[in-house]
Amino acid sequence: MKFGKVANIEKVDFSLPADPPVNQVVWEKADTGNPVPPAHMYLGCTGWSMKEWVGKVYPKGTPAKDYLSAYGQQFNTIELNTTHYRIPSAEQVRKWLDQTPEDFRFCPKVPQSISHSRDLGIGGQSLAQFSHALDIMGVRLGCCFIQLPPYFGHDRLQLLDRFLKGWPNHHPLAVEVRHESWFDQPEHLKDFLLLLAKYEKTAVITDVAGRRDVAHMGVTGPTTMIRFVGNGLHTSDYQRIDAWVERLENWAKQGVRDIYFFPHEPDNILAPELTQYVAEQVGKWTSFVYRGPTLIEDDAGEQMSLF
Repeated sequence: MKFGKVANIEKVDFSLPADPPVNQVVWEKADTGNPVPPAHMYLGCTGWSMKEWVGKVYPKGTPAKDYLSAYGQQFNTIELNTTHYRIPSAEQVRKWLDQTPEDFRFCPKVPQSISHSRDLGIGGQSLAQFSHALDIMGVRLGCCFIQLPPYFGHDRLQLLDRFLKGWPNHHPLAVEVRHESWFDQPEHLKDFLLLLAKYEKTAVITDVAGRRDVAHMGVTGPTTMIRFVGNGLHTSDYQRIDAWVERLENWAKQGVRDIYFFPHEPDNILAPELTQYVAEQVGKWTSFVYRGPTLIEDDAGEQMSLF
C-alpha cells in the first residue's frame, strides 16, 4: 500500500486516537445487558501469489497452483483485491471456495467500475453482477469493502447515502474514505460514521504513517475492519500492534463481534511475520476466536515463533 507512506517515520506519532463520540452511541444501542460471546478475529494479507513465501509460509516445494490452499491453512481471511479489477465468474468463485477451509472468509474489494464511477454504479449493471458473485460465496463471505477514490469528499455525502441505500443488505460492506474533508472537522467525521450506522455498514480504519487522520477509530456496529500499514517490521510496528490488541479487546467488551485485521508491509513480503505477531498477542491477551499463521523455519522445516 503506497497511500500514506513516508520516507522517514521517526517523528511520526503512532499513538491511537481516542474513540470518537459516535462510538458511545453505538455501544449504548448495542447494549442488551446480556453476556456476549467471544469476538471472532480474522487475520489475513492482501494476496496469496507470493513465491517468496514458499519455505516460510507455504511448505517447501508448493507449486503456484496450490498457493491459495496453502494460504488458507495459515490465514482465515483475505483482502481480495483482485475483484477490484474484474468481477469474478461463478466458476472462479467456486474454485476459491473449494481451495479454502470452512472457517475461511473472503473480503472482496468492490470493483473499480463501481467505486470509481461518477455515480458509484447506481443504475448500472456492475453492482448486480458483483452481487451475484457474492451470493455464491454464501457464508464464506466476510465483509466486502469499497475504497472510495481520493477525490471523493464530504461534499458527496448524499451520493454515498444513495449508494448505501441501494447496496444489497444481505452482503456486509465496509467503506474506506481518504479525502481530507472527511476528517478536517469533527462534524464531517460524525456525518460519515452516523450514515454508516444508519445503514448498518462498517467504517474501514486505516493505520498508516503519513495520514494519521484516517485512523479515525470509528465503530458503527458489530463489525470493524482495520487495514494496518507497517514499516518493514520496524520496532514501532510491534508497539502499534500491542496498542491495537488492547483497543480491540475493549471494543469487543462493548459489543464488536467480528474483527477483520489486515497487516500490510512493503511489497507484502513481510506481512506474514507481522500477522503472526498479531496472532501471538491476541492469544496472550484476549478471548477472541481466531486463527493466525505459524511460520516455517527454512532450514529445519519446522514451525517457528518470532520470539
